[in-house]
This record gives sequence, C-alpha cells and structure tokens, in this order.
Amino acid sequence: MSCELSDEIVLSVQSVSKAYTMYQRPVDRLKQQLFGRGSRKYGHEFWALRDLSLELRRGETLGVIGRNGSGKSTLLQLIAGVLQPTTGQVQVNGRVAAMLELGSGFNPEYSGRENVFLNGAIFVVSRAEMEKRFDAIAAFADIDEFIDRPVKTYSSGMFMRLAFSAATSMDTDLLLVDEALAVGDIFFRQKCYQRLEALRQKGMAIVLVSHAMTEVEQFCRKSILLHHGRELFAGVSTEAVKRYYLVDQEDRAAAAAARAKKTGQAQTIDETESGKFEQPWPARDQSIDVTDVPQVTNGWAKCTGVWLCNRDGHPAHAFEQAEVASFFYEFEILHDIETPIGGVVLTSDKGITVHGKSTLEYGSEVPGAVRAGTLLRFRQDIAMEIATGEYTFEVGLESIGADDYQRRAIVNHVDLHTASVRICHLPIVGHFAVVFRQNAEPVQLLHHGLANLNGRCTVSIASKRVEEE
Repeated sequence: MSCELSDEIVLSVQSVSKAYTMYQRPVDRLKQQLFGRGSRKYGHEFWALRDLSLELRRGETLGVIGRNGSGKSTLLQLIAGVLQPTTGQVQVNGRVAAMLELGSGFNPEYSGRENVFLNGAIFVVSRAEMEKRFDAIAAFADIDEFIDRPVKTYSSGMFMRLAFSAATSMDTDLLLVDEALAVGDIFFRQKCYQRLEALRQKGMAIVLVSHAMTEVEQFCRKSILLHHGRELFAGVSTEAVKRYYLVDQEDRAAAAAARAKKTGQAQTIDETESGKFEQPWPARDQSIDVTDVPQVTNGWAKCTGVWLCNRDGHPAHAFEQAEVASFFYEFEILHDIETPIGGVVLTSDKGITVHGKSTLEYGSEVPGAVRAGTLLRFRQDIAMEIATGEYTFEVGLESIGADDYQRRAIVNHVDLHTASVRICHLPIVGHFAVVFRQNAEPVQLLHHGLANLNGRCTVSIASKRVEEE
C-alpha cells in the first residue's frame, strides 16, 4: 500500500477500563480466595484506565503521553492482547507487532540469529522467507558478530537494536512502541524514525509511548494525554504536549502562587522600561483572530491579542530571507505572577522546531512580579534567516522566581526549566512564509539548509615553491 492515510480503521478502543485488586498484605490475597466469595473484600480496586475510547486509521501515528503511572503501558498491553480489559472492547483489524519492553518476545538463552527466526515464527513467516529477510535485519541492527551470541550478553542498546529491526521487518498493520527507542544513541534513533516514517507511508498505523515530547510532536500527528488513568486531552500533538507540561508542573505552580502572594512586591509592566517600545503598538483591528485558537492555560492568564508585522509595522504573512518580522503579543493577567517570561516558537511544515526564544534567553529587562488585572505586552523581533518555505508559530507565557531570573546565567538549563511555571500557550497562532530575497547582495539565496549560522569564509592563495634539484 502506497497511500499515507486511508479511512480503514486499524484500531478501535471503545469505553475500555482496566482494574486491578490491590492487597495491603500477601495474606489478604489468600483470604480473598478462600473467604471472599461473598460481599466481603480483603483488597481494594485500582483503576489503571477508565472509560478510554480512540480510533486509529491506516497510516496514522498516535502519541500516548502522560506522567508515570498514568496508564500508558497498560493501554499498550491491552491493545497487544497481553491484558484483557475489565470493561469495554479493543478491536485490531490486522496483525500487531509490539515492543512493550526491552527484549519482550526474545529468549535470553538464544542467539540474536535464533531469536530473529523465532520472531518470524511468531508472525507465521516461513523459514525460507526469514532467510531472505535476515541479512537486511542484521544490517539494520548493526551488532556485527554479536548476532551469533546469546542475547543475555547484549547491552540494552544492542538488545533494542535487534528487537526494533526484527519487529519492523514483519508485515504488520499496527506497531506498538513503548519507550523502546529511549536507550538508543542519536544515530540509531534517527534510523528508527526514518524507518517508522517509511512504514507509515506504506500504510502501517503506529502507536508511540514516549517521554520525549519533541519526538512526539515531530512524529505523531495526534496524541492522547492520560492522567490518573483517564483521557485528559486528545487531539493535535502540539497542544497535547503543552497540556502535558501543565499537568507536570502542578506542584511548582502551587508553590509559585504562594510565593507571588507572599512577596507583595508585584508591579505593573508600565512601571518598567520593558513596557516602552520603539514603535507604536499595532491597531487592534490588525491583530490575528485568536478567538478559535486553543489556549493551553492554568487559568492565570489569557492571550488577548497577537500581531505579526513587517519592518514597516504593517501586518504581513510573507517575509524575505533575513527580513525582520515583529511578533507582538499580549496577555491579560488574571492571577498575581512572578517574573514573566514571554517567547515565540517557529515550526516548519515538517513539524520541526526551527527557532524558539524568550525573554529568558534574550536577558530582557522584566518586572519582578505582575499583579492580576495587568495587560502584559511583548514585542519580539526575529530575523528570518531560515530556509524558504511555510511555517507556523506559537506564543507563550511562563513565570519564574525573581531570584532565579537574576541568577539565570549561572543556573543550568534543566534547573531553570524546572523552576519555571507554564501559564498560557497558544500552540498554533498563525502561519507565514519565507521567500527568496529580491535584488539582494551577494546572491538571492542567503544560505542552504534549515538556518543561517553566523560566520565567515576567507580565501587565500599559497605561493608554490618549486624545489630545485
């Protein structure tokens, strides 16, 4: 099959729930078996999944995200048939290949070669056919002479290489991947995603469970966000990821709210130099209509306007390479917040993030805190030194403690990210195009590739000395 997408449903999950009986002590399990046939219960029910429904068509990719314990792996085990649902129905129209955990389906005593043929037998592929496929499987796994050694001697990376290569070489309709790519190096992960994309274009449906949010956004067109076993969101992956970050920061948000209330030092943006702009704020009627744009927010702010303008301050949707685009965006603050962070992210038509920068990276002068009721405004100028093509953009607002902001130069990125609280994000506000320059020096095309990198190139001629004999 050569088409990317079709209307054929490969996976249907209808009102599925999964419950386990949890016992405080091992003896309680025995008591339940012996004496619990009546109404008496010696344990309590734990619902790993509650009333989940979804459909996946041929050629679609679905990301499944959520915090640890949200039910992601349980869902994949139900789809694979390893578990049976307590209520509801799972229907797969076709064959399933699953990588649910490292080395699942492999016999640790067998060699890699023997396990490849064992995998083929599981999928009812003849020995003769597996002989034809074996060289390609071994070449993709790239584990050299280890292919003939027992897999119990493999490193986790080698194990995953062979398991992925074997699973994706089978003729299946649905592939389930549960964090399996996390143990591979960057070069092998690139190979894996290239193969997954090729399989998708041939019509395979793919379900990917991962904590790598960037990979989910780039590879999966849609995602579901699970939280405490329930579906919190289902839709475009970009929005699903932003909502995941809100869930992930619940404890940080509560602590930040307490600090903002305690300091009592909130000020409005107009009291700082960061509220003064070099050109007037664009007219309200020139703004992008964000009425129907999803706003992923914790309730502390809402976006009230976004403008995209050219160098003359006029609304624009196309820019020449290297031309400066001005992004204006404003938020109504509904809850006292700490130091605000505003930023813009640009994404290519292939789902690749090509640029993302905020006041944190710019080192902008910002207020230490902002009171509820304030209209917070940002202007961000970006030189379009990126490849020609079409792009979408997002805007967002976060906050961080004033002390953390002042110490940003000596704090590592991970700690800064952990200290920040996501407040309001618009995953896809609008789109624009970058086109060739007109009458530009030295040539029309500024650079090849995704982005322009500052640098220079010099030329010199070395004198040639002829040695006399």
